[in-house]
Amino acid sequence: MKTANEILMYFRSNKKRGCDVSLNDSIGYDKDGNEINLIDVLKDNTKDFAEIIHTKDNISLLNRYLDLLNKREKEIIIKRYGLCNTKEQTQKEIAHDLKISRSYVSRIEKRALTKMLKEFINDKKDL
Repeated sequence: MKTANEILMYFRSNKKRGCDVSLNDSIGYDKDGNEINLIDVLKDNTKDFAEIIHTKDNISLLNRYLDLLNKREKEIIIKRYGLCNTKEQTQKEIAHDLKISRSYVSRIEKRALTKMLKEFINDKKDL
């Protein structure tokens, strides 16, 4: 793999020769002998636009499903899965916070997830 210094030298040598640089230019070979192009070593830390839209759609859909739940179900699901910028908690921790048994938290969680799943399945049928 090329180092940043080697890539910089590649740019400088092409600049001196008056050459244009393409992302598909070969800049060397990896340890297995495969050609490495400039595009292979450039990193893009920005998220893909399609991924951003997909995530926003999923969050919107999740909020719609959460709205199907009663107050206690919603609170348990949010705490259990760390939604809405909360810390993910165990059933035991939630039970302690709400002063109910862990098994009751489990039953409420299961009921809430079942409600959400049924609505999800109904939405898929409507497509």
